[in-house]
Amino acid sequence: MATNNRAAHITESLLVCTACGTQFPTADRTALKTCFICDDPRQYVPRSGQSFTTLAALQTSHKNEFHTYRSSPDTDGKEDPNPRPLISITTTPKFAIGQRAILVPTPAGNVLWDCLTLLDDETIAQITELGGLQGIVISHPHYYSTHVAWAAAFSCPVYLAAQDKAWLAQSSDRQVFLDAVETSIPGLGGADTGVKAIRLGGHFPGSLVLLAGTGLLIADTLMTTPSGVANWETNALNEPRSRPPAANSFSFMWSIPNMIPLNPDEIVRMWDVLKHYDFTSTHGAFVGQDIEHQDVKARVLQSMQIQIRSMGHDVHPFLHTLW
Repeated sequence: MATNNRAAHITESLLVCTACGTQFPTADRTALKTCFICDDPRQYVPRSGQSFTTLAALQTSHKNEFHTYRSSPDTDGKEDPNPRPLISITTTPKFAIGQRAILVPTPAGNVLWDCLTLLDDETIAQITELGGLQGIVISHPHYYSTHVAWAAAFSCPVYLAAQDKAWLAQSSDRQVFLDAVETSIPGLGGADTGVKAIRLGGHFPGSLVLLAGTGLLIADTLMTTPSGVANWETNALNEPRSRPPAANSFSFMWSIPNMIPLNPDEIVRMWDVLKHYDFTSTHGAFVGQDIEHQDVKARVLQSMQIQIRSMGHDVHPFLHTLW
């Protein structure tokens, strides 16, 4: 990995968990036998057992791909005129959890939402060509990956929730810990990027979402469901139809892989934060988890109510909350 920062070179030999992609501050395989993030009930160790690799090894077997996301045409058939579309970055073949990072261009510089384990010359060159990074914001500990190396390579801060500090495997003076519910992310020269990190909690106490214009980048703080991205516009005869009233768009989980839902009180607390923000699209943890609709915020509320009712809380007062 060609970079002027020697610290980034050192990370190439450090061990990386193959299940969650977290990098640890040691290259000694006898000193690291388990991953404390995967031992947590929110994650898991694969049936094949605990194993580790290195960033150097990944650089020879994997690559990152860039996917430009453009908004769907509106009702007049016009595409979003925004000259700075979101860019998803994914690793192929899939590694660890397989999440995407999203490059968010702003007039004050680029902000990276979430992070990938793989960092190599090509990735650094392509992001540099796009304008580099003014900051990295990570939604929750499962995506901490090699963020210390990324921050060093791009000489930028990485923003993490203070409430999740215990889940850090590495420390860096580039880490900035957010304690507020809302934080504006600064850009070049301290200019306002217009991007806000919002702490919703839920999956982890500090789980974040990122508001960029009218788009809400949600990772799996809100988990996009298959019915959320389904095509309900026409039936098999290509006739117009309506979305089923009981179909959800999001689920709210304490553990996604182990399918442990959040309790109603935590879901309501999340809504009490999110209800103050307006958005017309959501962008989930994986490519293809994008929902564009004027009523997407109402879908969040409806999905919360569907989950609470389905958990047996038929008389919960939140069920009467109106959009």
